[in-house]
Amino acid sequence: MKRYLLFDHDGVLVDTEFWYFQAGARALAEIGVILDEDRYLEDMSRGLGTWAQARAAGVDEQTIGRQRAVRDAYYQEYLRTESIEIEGVVETLAELSEFVRMAIVTTAKRADFDIIHEKRRITQFMDFVLAREDYTLAKPHPEPYLTGLDRLGASRKETLVVEDSARGLRSAVAAGVDCAVVHNEFTKGQDFSGAAHRIQTLAELKEIILESREPPPS
Repeated sequence: MKRYLLFDHDGVLVDTEFWYFQAGARALAEIGVILDEDRYLEDMSRGLGTWAQARAAGVDEQTIGRQRAVRDAYYQEYLRTESIEIEGVVETLAELSEFVRMAIVTTAKRADFDIIHEKRRITQFMDFVLAREDYTLAKPHPEPYLTGLDRLGASRKETLVVEDSARGLRSAVAAGVDCAVVHNEFTKGQDFSGAAHRIQTLAELKEIILESREPPPS
């Protein structure tokens, strides 16, 4: 019986994954490094990211630190100027709130999260938000979702994680929680074989929740 939902954020509630990649690609291009998208996605699935390719290309840590700040500024620019809405999210969350308690567990920095939600209505449905600063070890480590379970006072069996990336799926599985992977065009080629559910939109979560509450056939 599912009573709780723990949502990833980027790519699940807002369409930001591509713009994070673009910000990193733009920052690396300034120092002559081309960020390969396929390799980036593979690195991301293992808990790495933009700077793995920079280090492989021999870029020193001081330069990486400088370009990280540049990437962050570009990303925040995109968050303020590009369309990152996912159709139907607010309506779906409003409906789900009648059946379950919900929270967000994200690898997003709090500053970026706050920019995204300055004028959006998503967080009103959440008990709390765990951003990157709120735990020590990031996904795919289980700590983020274990922290979420603890904050909710929820059992693993009562909880469903909603993710869009292999990294997030691995975090949920390692935490012992069922995971529904929602389609995201940017991450669609990753390995989701460990998912309990594969869905096209968040609207399908209601059926999963209600089915989990049906008594088993006699």
